[in-house]
Amino acid sequence: MSAPPATALPWAAADPYDAALRAGRGPLFLRRTDGWLLPLEVERWCARADPVDRDVLDRCEGAVLDVGCGPGRLVAELAARGRAALGIDVSEAAVEHTVRLGGQALRRSVFEHLPGEGRWDTVLLMDGNIGIGGDPSALLERVAGLLRPGGLLIAETAHADVDERVRVHITDARTTTGDPFPWARLGTRALLRYARGHWEWDGQWTAGGRRFAALRSRSTSSSAEPAKRTAVISSQRVRNTSGGRPVPDR
Repeated sequence: MSAPPATALPWAAADPYDAALRAGRGPLFLRRTDGWLLPLEVERWCARADPVDRDVLDRCEGAVLDVGCGPGRLVAELAARGRAALGIDVSEAAVEHTVRLGGQALRRSVFEHLPGEGRWDTVLLMDGNIGIGGDPSALLERVAGLLRPGGLLIAETAHADVDERVRVHITDARTTTGDPFPWARLGTRALLRYARGHWEWDGQWTAGGRRFAALRSRSTSSSAEPAKRTAVISSQRVRNTSGGRPVPDR
């Protein structure tokens, strides 16, 4: 696997981001070094899962890892359905909010060691999180290592046919903290280019003005260890940072 980016934890020190999640509202933006602003949908993220979200969750298989879970609406919805799910996020406010909604979450980067590596049935990269780390190839390689053979990745892609690697700050248009960090914006066609040769294409769709793509990790040979339908085995149970119950086995 590629080495994790040196700036794998940029959101952790982003005061405007934590403040917005705790308030449940923006404004909040990713700002490129040239001044261009990408609005972040804080109010939607902090609300309960909407019909578009629920449609995505209907497509999930088995135990689900939500990478960059934010304030946890998807993890909480899965928990309410009785599904095994874990969110990870580098923001303390995001993890706290997820737990308050009833979900399980860890404050951790996707590039750190995670429970159940190689056994998750589904990984989610929603709300533009295909951009984490600014290197889509490295992120896809990491996610492949988290999934069981033949596991499912669902990614939310950009509206435009874009393939952009930039350096950004998080800002509320008044306060900007920390150094710029790498981020990526990918449309569906760009994601397919990065996935070619290492992933199996499993479809794409648009709903509510949002775009999604599904990929499957390559299956191993028949001599490999059979895939487990649970993401977290007994020796790897994990507690969230707010003292909740461990992610259940399935």
